[in-house]
Amino acid sequence: MGTTRHTVLITGATAGIGRHMALHLARRGHHVIAAGRRQHALDTLREEAEGLKLDTVQLDVTDEDSVKAGHAATLELTAGHGVDVIVNNAGYGMAAPTIETRDADLRKQFDTNVFGLMSVTRVFSQEMLQRRQGRIVNISSVGGRVTLPFMGVYNSTKYAVESLSDAMRRELHALGIQVALVEPGLIRSEFSERTMEWVDQYKDSTSPFASVYARSEEMRRWSDSQAADPLCVSQAVQHAIEARRGRPRYLVPFSSRIMVWLAGLLPTRVLDFVMVRALGLSAPKPAELPPATSAA
Repeated sequence: MGTTRHTVLITGATAGIGRHMALHLARRGHHVIAAGRRQHALDTLREEAEGLKLDTVQLDVTDEDSVKAGHAATLELTAGHGVDVIVNNAGYGMAAPTIETRDADLRKQFDTNVFGLMSVTRVFSQEMLQRRQGRIVNISSVGGRVTLPFMGVYNSTKYAVESLSDAMRRELHALGIQVALVEPGLIRSEFSERTMEWVDQYKDSTSPFASVYARSEEMRRWSDSQAADPLCVSQAVQHAIEARRGRPRYLVPFSSRIMVWLAGLLPTRVLDFVMVRALGLSAPKPAELPPATSAA
């Protein structure tokens, strides 16, 4: 029996993992509707997908009107059918000391990774709810299971995605809609490049975290050297879409499973110690502490 072909919406499809999975699923025979903000990137994706069933829609997940316009365009492309699968991939990660993160940047991170995801899901699931059939695949992160220093803001959005996905999976099961989480670890993409842009914005030689800022490029090179091929993410999404009964979670690559297993096994203080040492953080020496003040 052949694989059932679906109409699949993929947000954030203009680069990185999203672009890879759009082409991968289109080559599998699915009708892919690739959505993103940058029209030029969408145009080059459509050119690369020549001969495949791939359409593009300009869509900004943080703009409600844009989401609604993207939905209307999708209905036109599908003769009113809508989509069978939503892949919520749009998102980015900022890196900065949590205590130094500006409110505006914190809100922007949640607007894209959490509120944008829910806005797209709410609008594009309407036809699936009417048919009592469909699938939602939310791209989370290993950082939604294990919090890393200096990634606290980004990781917190992925913890939110994990919780929202768990709730939707249980709420929508009886309505015929399957919900899956894909949790990538280090993957070759433009993610680290954009994350480093945030580091550069926050870098400050007077910060108490100046020593970590100074090593940021070194840490980036190490993480890039450990990054896996995006194919593992695309294959996980493929299984979540094509399997008769998809899994609730897909943790990829295999090294990420080991990381999550160890994080759950180690006592919290031990895990904290390992992460602090890995980043070269240390408590200040007594001479470096500010003088104590006595109560009147």
